[in-house]
Amino acid sequence: MTDAVLTLNAGSSSLKFALFERRDTGVTELFHGQIEGVQSAPHMIARDAAGVILTEQRWAPDSGMNHEAFLAPLLAFVEAHRGGATLTAVGHRIVHGGPDLHEAVRIDAPLMARLEALSPLAPLHQPHNLAAVRAAQDALPGLPQVACFDTAFHQGQAEVVTHLALPPPWHEQGVRRYGFHGLSYAFVSERLRTLDPGLAAGRVIVAHLGNGASLCALKNGASVDTTMGFTTLDGLMMGTRCGSLDPGVILYLQQQAGLSIQAVETLLYTQSGLLGVSGLSSDMRTLLASAEPRARQAVELYTFRIAREAGALMSTLGGLDGVVFTAGVGEHAPAIRAAVAQRLAWTGLQLDPDANAKGEGLISGPDSAIRAWVIPTNEEAMIALDTARTLGAPGGLSSARV
Repeated sequence: MTDAVLTLNAGSSSLKFALFERRDTGVTELFHGQIEGVQSAPHMIARDAAGVILTEQRWAPDSGMNHEAFLAPLLAFVEAHRGGATLTAVGHRIVHGGPDLHEAVRIDAPLMARLEALSPLAPLHQPHNLAAVRAAQDALPGLPQVACFDTAFHQGQAEVVTHLALPPPWHEQGVRRYGFHGLSYAFVSERLRTLDPGLAAGRVIVAHLGNGASLCALKNGASVDTTMGFTTLDGLMMGTRCGSLDPGVILYLQQQAGLSIQAVETLLYTQSGLLGVSGLSSDMRTLLASAEPRARQAVELYTFRIAREAGALMSTLGGLDGVVFTAGVGEHAPAIRAAVAQRLAWTGLQLDPDANAKGEGLISGPDSAIRAWVIPTNEEAMIALDTARTLGAPGGLSSARV
């Protein structure tokens, strides 16, 4: 009989989960899935490690169920499909760990209080993350619960990188740059060491391009700079978030346009980015298929901002040896990868068109001065590995999906 780790990744409208065997050699996935449309039209689907559908279930749009309510059918599915594996822990994605939490840690009451206090720094994510923790604690009393932080991977950055140009008391109160998507970057960093050890030891920019988007500068696999800062609003243009914005715009919206704090928050988090510029959709697939001028404008601004921010990270790195694309858009939109590569052609980057069209793997051409990869991310695998390590298991990633 083997031990197993359940991972939970609760977003604003979804609940991702996966079950991993925990062995001395690392973690191996048994199955994964998600419940999407939690607040609209709930839909649960789960697949085994080979991608075969194990179950699919839908609920009425007016079901009125929240994240906590969906944990019961999820745990029933886990119990029915865990085989001979014994569930020994639950690992949770927690977006914000603050300035002091540098690694995954077991959850207790004092930690929950600390994490609750950080909710204003990640209002779209932290409350849902913690709701999943509370629900799992209630459903599985006595089982170890482990918090795995999106901010932890960036904690080793130099102090000059994390500082904002504000008076010292604000920095001492935690107003600083944190960086996010750390679980994804940690996973990609480990995978790159396996796929291309020479590049992994060099200077790399990883582009996590999903509904939320950011770039991370890696030197020898460690984060030295990233585009997200104090909150997940910073940096790149995203699906519905604006990215970097002159703070004077916020003052103008409040003082001159009369918007309330809540209205500004809604505008910046849910009405901007690709959706706001295009007026059409936050889905890159929809925009790439559209002939509408505003859709084309949104895509052009998206790739411009990626290349612009990449230039800043190159300054931190002191050069560039390679680029990695990951997450939904990064993994599945060859047109976006090509457009970004064209804007970065001055670095000597050249993509192989056939390899780029195919996707996963090495996509740079033989004459390219720097290497480019598409590496699918797997935050759930990283959560499982961090959880296993926190509970004392050695090893690395051995999942069939990695």
